[in-house]
Amino acid sequence: MKTVEITPEVYAYVLAQTAPPTPVQEQLIARTRALGSPAVMQVPHEQGRFLTLLARIAGARRIVEVGTFTGYSTLALAEGLAAGGQVLTCDVSEEWTAIAREAWQAAGVADRIDLRIGPAAQTLRALPPEPEIDLAFLDADKGGYRTYWDELVPRLRPGGLLLADNVLYGGAAARPDAQGNALAVREFNAHVRADSRVESVLLPFADGLTLARKL
Repeated sequence: MKTVEITPEVYAYVLAQTAPPTPVQEQLIARTRALGSPAVMQVPHEQGRFLTLLARIAGARRIVEVGTFTGYSTLALAEGLAAGGQVLTCDVSEEWTAIAREAWQAAGVADRIDLRIGPAAQTLRALPPEPEIDLAFLDADKGGYRTYWDELVPRLRPGGLLLADNVLYGGAAARPDAQGNALAVREFNAHVRADSRVESVLLPFADGLTLARKL
């Protein structure tokens, strides 16, 4: 097995090879940590940098995100947009996204972000059916992943990217006896693997990240 155990020392080294958080990102990390246990839903900094880089590589002008939380990943995606681009992000919490709005404003990207409050499945179904999305990112309720996936794949342009977070679910998704959210993730992973509309890879990055490209 050509893998490396991520010890605290190795993780510190990984972070040292990544551009550090901006002052706005540092403040957003601190505000999110102050929420207590929900803070675990924030993507780690290196994953945010990865999202920014992917958006830039894709030349993304139209990004859709399902699951905003306090807006760290949204901020990362907005920073990777091509000129004139926009991130549409979906969430159900006014409280958490209020923190996000303040961060986006402070970072100067608020005009690139369209926040939709309400059930994400309804928001996605209301989008135009044309394949015009360049990149999509799923990081919301695990039981809804398959629904979100099936709404987004037809709307991705050929060559567009779709990412799904937490696809290892702390390793529990790998267990045949998985239950609850872990089972939902396991079934979602099987659905992605069998989807002939895309080519995909599951990366052991953070809590697991699926990267798919529409054919």
